[in-house]
Amino acid sequence: MTCLPDIANPQRQPYPSDLSDAEWEMLKPLLPQAKGFGHPVEVDCREILNGIFYVQRTRCQWEMMPHDLPPDSTGYGYFKK
Repeated sequence: MTCLPDIANPQRQPYPSDLSDAEWEMLKPLLPQAKGFGHPVEVDCREILNGIFYVQRTRCQWEMMPHDLPPDSTGYGYFKK
């Protein structure tokens, strides 16, 4: 028995705080879409949320996020929004 979420085709090893595929499908429609102008979005919103949930669950500092998650400045910037 594992506490890791079920993820189809993970790019990295999952953390217990990661969104499962079912959770992601529920949250995805609630996120704002790209506006179509300005700087294009280059980050994966799911990975941003995984980083935010990692920090919230582990209570670590933003600068101590694992290197396989988005940069701490990116995660914290989205968290502030």
